Amino acid sequence: MTVDRRLVHVVDDEDAIRRSLDFLLSTAGYRVRRWEDGPSFLKGADRFKPACALIDVRMPGMDGLELQTEMKARGFNLPVIVLTGHGDVAMAVKAMQGGAIDFLEKPADRQCILDAVESAFLSHADQETRCGRATWARAQLGRLTDREREVLDGLACGYPNKTIAYDLGISSRTVEVYRANVMEKLEVSSFANALRIAFAAGLGSEQRWLQSHALLSPRQRA
Repeated sequence: MTVDRRLVHVVDDEDAIRRSLDFLLSTAGYRVRRWEDGPSFLKGADRFKPACALIDVRMPGMDGLELQTEMKARGFNLPVIVLTGHGDVAMAVKAMQGGAIDFLEKPADRQCILDAVESAFLSHADQETRCGRATWARAQLGRLTDREREVLDGLACGYPNKTIAYDLGISSRTVEVYRANVMEKLEVSSFANALRIAFAAGLGSEQRWLQSHALLSPRQRA
């Protein structure tokens, strides 16, 4: 049985990607509207119509992060999934800090795209469970050691391994080991899933990180 005709906005400056996503989602039963940039989306999309948005994080002019901010300012209350290229994980983290529910790295697997869109609609329809999810997420973090949680916090702030290593006084390789331990203990298969748990539990505050590690590292005083 196919899903109902729910609306998905695809915002990407590459026509080939817009067409590919349109074909995939339309075949799966969704209605799709394609937009070549953020301003055209903001001007033409109906912010009151229930929908989901797939937004490229790197676009000329208004990028995905700026579009996300402007959507909030204009009252677009719809779930956002960001599309990232290789090396854009830090931007994806910032997008999730800003409220995006997921990110997908290009080229994304077809089923991963469909799963992410379905999850977006489910999460939007189930916002009242977020308090319960926060409690659950904090319980999941109870599986981690203090240092593993600290590394996850740094990753949720969008810091690369070398920055976390510098602030904590450990090697980048050790950060990688802690990151692998976090993924295993949280029983997640993707970094995005680990980030969702971290954000739900309240991690990822850069201001808090800088305050907590100011005495450990001269980076912030440089």
